[in-house]
Amino acid sequence: MITKTAPMGWNSWDCYGTSVTEEIVKQNAEFMAKHLKQYGWEYIVVDAQWFEPNARTHEYNNFTELCMDEYSRLIPTENRFPSSADGKGFAPLAEYIHSLGLKFGIHIMRGIPRQAVHRNTKIKGSDKTARQIAKTSSICKWNTDMYGVDPSKEGAKEYYESVFELYSSWGVDFIKCDDIARELPHEEEELIMLSNALHNCGRDMILSLSPGPALLEKSELYKQISDMWRITDDFWDDWELLYDMFSRAEKWCTHAGAGHWPDADMLPIGPIKQDYDKSLKTNFTQNEQITMMTLWSILRSPLIIGGEMTGFDEFTMGLLTNKGILDMHKNARHSHQVWRKKINDIEHILWTAVSTQGDMYIAIFNTGDKNSEIEIPLSDLEIYDEVHLTELWSGEDISAKDSLKISLESHGAKAYIVKS
Repeated sequence: MITKTAPMGWNSWDCYGTSVTEEIVKQNAEFMAKHLKQYGWEYIVVDAQWFEPNARTHEYNNFTELCMDEYSRLIPTENRFPSSADGKGFAPLAEYIHSLGLKFGIHIMRGIPRQAVHRNTKIKGSDKTARQIAKTSSICKWNTDMYGVDPSKEGAKEYYESVFELYSSWGVDFIKCDDIARELPHEEEELIMLSNALHNCGRDMILSLSPGPALLEKSELYKQISDMWRITDDFWDDWELLYDMFSRAEKWCTHAGAGHWPDADMLPIGPIKQDYDKSLKTNFTQNEQITMMTLWSILRSPLIIGGEMTGFDEFTMGLLTNKGILDMHKNARHSHQVWRKKINDIEHILWTAVSTQGDMYIAIFNTGDKNSEIEIPLSDLEIYDEVHLTELWSGEDISAKDSLKISLESHGAKAYIVKS
């Protein structure tokens, strides 16, 4: 399967960490189906620790008991996902989400459960055991659940094939694989084995690699074996992290295209970190959220909502349903930074892209702490005639000759389409 446009969906991590439940997943799926599906939003992804009965927050419980089948494969915990009882796994939840016209995804960790290795459990389709295929020196730095798998060992291939056979039987459409994107080149062969097992399982699934920062020198490998890969570590509602994303986006923008998408991570908007405090909402200002959505969209990063959707206000819904911005996300090509410089002692960043319809997209950002008035020579955009533009956030139509005069609020952005 080639994804012609970058995936759009929701992931449970930003709002619930390890503690998400089936009920919460369903309520967000129902909201997306009713309010956002028509705009192209389609994936519902259960993030980390769905196999951990005692998960409560964004923190991990070290060396805890996990739910696992006889073949060393992790399965959903029934206390949080009751429909998984009697060996059904995620099949009932996936079926429900599919009935809404949406697609279902899960987060996984690379490797094999340490629990399976310690108990020396079986591998489906092999006479080898978990202990015989484990690479015990390969461990995650921030989670104690898994050992790496040694691709040179007999039984390793069969293990990964059995894992994706299971996910295929559940009806999974999206896999977010963690502890792998930035682990290259040390675990490159394991990643290739995992990818081969996914792509040969008989069901189309998106493969998303985490965490970042991914390695720029491995860009061609990521493009060959996955659909999207993180260009950053976990992204949160902090202006410094958003400001840093401009540099990352500039480095990775040339690698976005059908079937392979640099991933700037989730959109921490609306209610987040609900496992800590139900009153918590994003720290981003409205201007910063517009900047984030504009940059993600012209870059063509996957758009993965991080907040509790049932708590979205009118402004947040406007971010996610703006047709012009979402059209830019789908139709922009050859996106790149034109310049980054100070104008009137305030840093501004100019991006542009062409459209599949032959139009031009322009995005201008004010990263300074004060509002600004700027004038962009049209020659900077290689435009030499009078043009007519529409500002995508406001819908305002304007004309420009020789230069484009723009007012920008601090940490704000505007995006334009220039009709050909």
